[in-house]
Amino acid sequence: MPSNSYIRKLDAATTAPLLEIRGLSKRFDGVLALNQLDLSIYPGEVFALLGPSGCGKSTLLRLLAGFESPSAGSILLDGEDLSQLPPHRRPINMMFQSYALFPHMTVEQNIAFGLKQDRMARPAIAAKVEEVLSLVQLSDYGRRRPHQLSGGQRQRVALARCLAKSPRLLLLDEPMAALDRKLRIHMQLEIVAILDQLKLTCVMVTHDQEEAMTMADRVGIMNNGVLGQVGSPVDVYEHPNSRMTAEFVGSVTIFDGVLRSSGGGVATIDSPALDAPLCVAQEISGTVGLNVSVAVRPEKILLSRHHPGQQVNLARGFIEDIAYLGSHSVYHVRLPSGKRVLASRTNQHAPAGGAERRLSWDEEVYLCWSEHCGVVLAS
Repeated sequence: MPSNSYIRKLDAATTAPLLEIRGLSKRFDGVLALNQLDLSIYPGEVFALLGPSGCGKSTLLRLLAGFESPSAGSILLDGEDLSQLPPHRRPINMMFQSYALFPHMTVEQNIAFGLKQDRMARPAIAAKVEEVLSLVQLSDYGRRRPHQLSGGQRQRVALARCLAKSPRLLLLDEPMAALDRKLRIHMQLEIVAILDQLKLTCVMVTHDQEEAMTMADRVGIMNNGVLGQVGSPVDVYEHPNSRMTAEFVGSVTIFDGVLRSSGGGVATIDSPALDAPLCVAQEISGTVGLNVSVAVRPEKILLSRHHPGQQVNLARGFIEDIAYLGSHSVYHVRLPSGKRVLASRTNQHAPAGGAERRLSWDEEVYLCWSEHCGVVLAS
């Protein structure tokens, strides 16, 4: 997973939240889409909502924008309850996935539209349009129409239109969905740099985990209308608190088993999928025989043709499939128990006359990992 270059250190003990969501619920025809959701978002923070389709993340964004009314709970921005305010009276702007640009208007006219609705004076509008066009590096494109722009340029215009009204909170709905991968990566960093420059608070919804990990200071994993885990991208990836989070964020192998012993900062678990015991550098409160699940990420697992010499966190199997991903390959290894384990390896070219040849299909291999690499899941 890529690391976030823009994480801002916030002291939650001394920094008051800009946005507070308290007990927020939403029902559609009796179906609960959001269930008693609580969340605090801090000034200058980029917060990403991740989760499967239908989990409630887009509903939350629409509630913040004012396009939906809550069934219960409150939305506080700087202490003011916005729950009953219409969208045009909220100091919040939303950038839609489709960009929603007016095709018959020029770039300048698109950006100025909201300012005219607010009855801003013409000289002030012209100055603001010029300012935001410069900010998104489109100063020479003001007279063009949307169809004359590339996808990345249209996205910048949509962002400029949002920034022109100087919102207290910016909402991004799948902001990079329409872009190709290379441009998407470039725009992720560019948008975060602009938000950082303006010290603008942002809540974004995305299906792209890499996008969330790259752009966000914190990530919220949603499922069935509730937030299952909130934390930094590193925390959510390295220390998932549930099976759902572990399986949703990145790739993972989960071993189910029963607790054999726990003490001295180490827990030992017997799993029917493995011949050797699992050992985790984490104490588990519970009695012997307790059902336990342990998650291990592919990059934590070492893959070799030779026995590594350890007696725990060890497996032997055959390579069933290989996914070549350029910088690394993911190996699907089938164990004698039938369990499939994912292990990744960087694709490094060995020097002339160098190391062993690449692993291939149907080869017998050993897998092992450190006791610090497994994570015990709460549920």
